[in-house]
Amino acid sequence: MTSIINFLNTVFWGYVLIYGLLAVGVFFTFRLKFVQFSHFGEMLRSIFQAPSTDRGGITPFQALCTSLASRVGTGNLAGVAVAIALGGPGAIFWMWVVALLGMATAYAESTLAQLYKVRDAEGNFRGGPAFYIAHGLKAPWAGALFSVCLIIAFGLVFNAVQANSIAEAVQGAFGIPKLAVGGAVAVLAGVVIFGGIKTIARVAEWVVPFMAVAYLGLALFVMVTHLSEVPAVFMLIIKSAFGLESAVGGVAGAMLNGVKRGLFSNEAGMGSAPNIAASATPNPHHPSSQGLVQALGVFIDTLLICLDETVME
Repeated sequence: MTSIINFLNTVFWGYVLIYGLLAVGVFFTFRLKFVQFSHFGEMLRSIFQAPSTDRGGITPFQALCTSLASRVGTGNLAGVAVAIALGGPGAIFWMWVVALLGMATAYAESTLAQLYKVRDAEGNFRGGPAFYIAHGLKAPWAGALFSVCLIIAFGLVFNAVQANSIAEAVQGAFGIPKLAVGGAVAVLAGVVIFGGIKTIARVAEWVVPFMAVAYLGLALFVMVTHLSEVPAVFMLIIKSAFGLESAVGGVAGAMLNGVKRGLFSNEAGMGSAPNIAASATPNPHHPSSQGLVQALGVFIDTLLICLDETVME
């Protein structure tokens, strides 16, 4: 099993996904006329708009928090450390570049999710890549295949990674058995998940801002108390990214590992965030509104939170 997974990881993660997602990011950046820069102010305004009178979906802020709950995790915390260890400080620069390109990808996939969303029997919105693949591309078989892959990835694989990381950390810090920690995590997650999408959104609306603000506050404290060293950190990152400073992996290593960690961190193009984006009722109720919200999610995830992690490292 290990050999098979390593082979598939080398093929998909080493070649197909890396260059494919980068190409998509570059394409949408130019095709949408650098939407991640020209409409950045509108991204902020889209989050804090008054909730729509249509109660069929969750609010844009709830959608942002729920998608951030998916994006922010081991890809940010352990991912930054791994990128630095394998590619040197310059890998962080390429994580930022990937985030800027990923903002355009996130905008496109979440806008499409809004465009092809439907109402279920209870009046709630549903949608995502499976819907716009099936209806937009007229390929129901591909939409079904995507759905199966997404269920496997987010129902089993990603959950296992996150739960294992939590169990390892708690066992190392407090000596609590992994099985007990895993069971507790499963119960807490189940209480939220079985409440439906609106319960998930309400929990994320409270938990994610607290998590982000607490983490950003800690990082700002570190930066303020070591203010004289901050410019040197940024200069080291820039120099290492272009081979002007000796680094662990050189320019190629910094770029490759930065791109990999960046894509894993922000999940742009992975097809996870559009599912929650489709459940939102933006104001104004236009597909582009939620695309802008989710593009900002990539910015917060990889540029803000990963930047703080870099400073703390």
